[in-house]
Amino acid sequence: MDMEICWHGRGGQGLVTANEILAETAITEGKYVKAFPEFGPERMGAPIRGFTRISEQPVRVHSQVYEPDVVIIMDGTLVGKVDVTKGLKKDSIILANYAGSPKELQDALGTDVECHTLDAIKISIEEIGKPMVNTVMLGALVKLCPIVSYDKLEDQITTKFSGKLSDKVIVKNLSALKRGYKEVQ
Repeated sequence: MDMEICWHGRGGQGLVTANEILAETAITEGKYVKAFPEFGPERMGAPIRGFTRISEQPVRVHSQVYEPDVVIIMDGTLVGKVDVTKGLKKDSIILANYAGSPKELQDALGTDVECHTLDAIKISIEEIGKPMVNTVMLGALVKLCPIVSYDKLEDQITTKFSGKLSDKVIVKNLSALKRGYKEVQ
């Protein structure tokens, strides 16, 4: 299964880390990956994008993703401010950290592609104690598109955060991952 993902978020939300975790998980499963962020001047809150390609075959394309299979919107405030629908195919899907329903997101974006929403900010505050939505969004992504296994994703999060975060905070992130998986609409 080949998949191209375009991530939209703001600096400081964990987009780069989420992209890395997804890519590293795919690599542990023997897949080929290209994953990288794109941003201008690095500053907290500035809009940024990230791109991920995951394939069973070596990835030879080195450019940004122009026709994503999945668009992930990590910050709902970008809806209406950034063209997150650019390059969508009719079978693409959009996953958004958005308090409204999937239909409300479709209407707000003016698109008829399949949309999925969850309130990742609320979940991350409840589980982690701050609005860090990356693990919540990863949980929702693997529910919608099982490009990597949920168990391997849990393992990779634990590995990635070990030595950087306390065991207690790692457990909170795993709980946020699980809620993202369960609560995506």
